[in-house]
Amino acid sequence: MNGTEQYRLATARAEQKKMRFLASVSAAKERVKPGRLKRDIKEKAASGIHNGRAYVTGKVKQQPVAVGATATAILIYLFRRPISALFKRTYVRITNRNPERAETDDG
Repeated sequence: MNGTEQYRLATARAEQKKMRFLASVSAAKERVKPGRLKRDIKEKAASGIHNGRAYVTGKVKQQPVAVGATATAILIYLFRRPISALFKRTYVRITNRNPERAETDDG
């Protein structure tokens, strides 16, 4: 192979690499467009929600008592102050020996 043929082969290889590089650059530009990023995020969020829902549904079917107990504990924790106030008020009404006196009277 003489120098001219080697030059032509090297030029052809360089041209192929240049075309691959330009194709990858255009693909990268397409991927970082705001519309594409939004769509990718929405798809990922939707699939995550779907997978999470399927996981929770499976766990509920496997262990319904444990899930019910956990949900009850969370609800009690979230509403602990109103529940506490309700029990305090009920206790005062039960133990109040003098019904004419209101609960809010300080004496």
